[in-house]
Amino acid sequence: MESLSKYKKARRVYGFDEIALVPNKTTIDPDDIDIKVEIGGLKLSTPIIASAMDGVINPKTAILMDQLGGFGVLNLHGVQTRYENPDKILDKIASVSNTEYVELMQKVYQEPVKEELITKRIKEIKAAGAKAVVSTNPADAAKFGKIAEEAGADALLIQITVVSVDHISSNYESLNLPAIVKSLNIPVMVGNCSTYDIAKSLMQTGIVAVFVGVGPGAACTSRGVLGIGVPMATAIADCAAAAKDHLDDTGNYIPIIADGGIVTGGDICKAIACGADAVMIGSPIAKCNESPGGDYHWGMATPNATLPRGTRIKVGSIGSLESIIKGPAKYDDGTQNFSGALKTSMGTLGAKNIKEMQNVEIVIAPSLQTEGKVYQKAQQLGMYHS
Repeated sequence: MESLSKYKKARRVYGFDEIALVPNKTTIDPDDIDIKVEIGGLKLSTPIIASAMDGVINPKTAILMDQLGGFGVLNLHGVQTRYENPDKILDKIASVSNTEYVELMQKVYQEPVKEELITKRIKEIKAAGAKAVVSTNPADAAKFGKIAEEAGADALLIQITVVSVDHISSNYESLNLPAIVKSLNIPVMVGNCSTYDIAKSLMQTGIVAVFVGVGPGAACTSRGVLGIGVPMATAIADCAAAAKDHLDDTGNYIPIIADGGIVTGGDICKAIACGADAVMIGSPIAKCNESPGGDYHWGMATPNATLPRGTRIKVGSIGSLESIIKGPAKYDDGTQNFSGALKTSMGTLGAKNIKEMQNVEIVIAPSLQTEGKVYQKAQQLGMYHS
C-alpha cells in the first residue's frame, strides 16, 4: 500500500498491458489443450461469451455463438425487445453523425420493453437449438426473469455498471438478490464488480457466476464520467481470490467471467491467467460480418436519459464470427482466432486446461507493449494496427 497523502493510502493495481505470462519448462501440443468450461450448468467448448449489447447480439448472433462453442447474452432492455423490427432502428443508429447519436439513442430507448417480444426473441434462439441467455437490470430482474424462464431461457444475467448486495435508496425497494435466485428455476449470474469484498458477498446469494469489470469496455465511458474502475488484471485476480475463499468456505465454486477491456487473443489469455474461467467480449465480436450494429458498437449506458456513460465507436468489419472465434486469422494483430490463440498460449505455458492456466506465472511488465516494437509502432502494424 502506497501513500497518496498523509491521510490517504492507495494500492498499485495493474491492467492487461502491464503484465506478461511466463513460459513453463514443459510445453504442450495445442491440439492436446482442453479449453472447455462449465458455467451454471451451461457447457462451453470455448470460454467466450458475447456481450449483452445491441451492436453485438441479436437472435442470429446468439445462435452463431452457441454453434461456435460459447454463448451470447441478449439484452432484455435493448432494441430487440422494444421494437418488432429492430433492424430498422439499428440502421438508423448507424447512420447518424457523432453529434446526433446521443440524442437519438436517448429517444430510441424511451420506447417501452414489450413482454411479448422478450418471449418471441428467446423462442427464436431456442428454436435453433441454441442456449438462450438473457440479461436485465436489477430493477426488472424479478419480473423479466420470470418471463424469460417461462419462455425457455437457460440462464439470467442481472447486470448493471456496478452491482452490490447492499443498495440504499429512499425512492424504491432495493434488489433482494437471494430472493430472486430462489424464486427462479434457471441459473442466475450477476455483474459487474471489481473487488474481493463485493465478489465474496455476491457469491453468498446463490448466484452461479460473477462478472468482473467496471468501465474497461471499448465503448464505455464510465471511467471518464464517474471516475470509477479497477484495471482488469487486478480486478480479476481479486475476484478470483474471493472465488477460492468461497470454495474453501462452502465447497461450492463460483466461476469468474472477465468482462471488458479485452481486445485481442493475448488479452483473453491474460484474463484467464489472472483467474477468470471465461471472458465476455463486445467490441471484438461487433467487428464480425454478422453483427447487428453493422460497423458500429456502443456502450450499454449510452442511452441514459440524464448521464450517458457510453459512446458509439466505429469498429468496421474484419470477417465472419467464426473467423474471430475459431479462425483462420487473416490479420496479424490478434483480433481473430481467439480459441487458437488461447490454446497456443496455454501450450507454450504448459497448461493443459483452464484451471492450470489460472496458475501460470505472471510478471509485472511495463515495457511489454513497447520493447522491440519500434517498427510496428512507427508503421502501425501488428500490435499497433489501428
